[in-house]
Amino acid sequence: MITFKTIIHRFEKQGEKTGWTYIVVPANIANQIKPDTRTSYRVRGKLDSHLIEQVALLPMGEGDFIIPVNAGMRKGIKKNEGAMIEVSLELDTNEFRLSEDLLVCLEDEPKALEKFNSLSLGHQRYFSNWIENAKTIETRTKRIHQAVWGLAHDMDYGMMIRHFKNKI
Repeated sequence: MITFKTIIHRFEKQGEKTGWTYIVVPANIANQIKPDTRTSYRVRGKLDSHLIEQVALLPMGEGDFIIPVNAGMRKGIKKNEGAMIEVSLELDTNEFRLSEDLLVCLEDEPKALEKFNSLSLGHQRYFSNWIENAKTIETRTKRIHQAVWGLAHDMDYGMMIRHFKNKI
């Protein structure tokens, strides 16, 4: 496991990444985790004492990578933009498991299942993680319903989220 300290940053204007909170993983450290890799890959470890797994390292050019630090991670470390953080990382070789509940519900809706299967694994993970991160059974059930409905209506994850956000 490789350990280093870095500062939490936030993109002001960066296309689709605008507003993201993130940390930089310098090229020399990324190369120690997975040598000679220029594409995204998954890591596990700790942000301070907060455990992380199946987190994507995203390439940013010049060999550096970033890790998006989502709201759950920020809550776990109790830090925001500008704070110093200790990061411990290693390659995560565990296979990602899609939400069993989502997969079962998709079997009952062939059009939604077809759309889901047409998505890249990364985009399937958006749906799965969103459902698996629900804190209550009510929220989980609502998210499964929204995912299946959105997929049946040929929506990707972002379109589905925007659709239901506008309904509130």
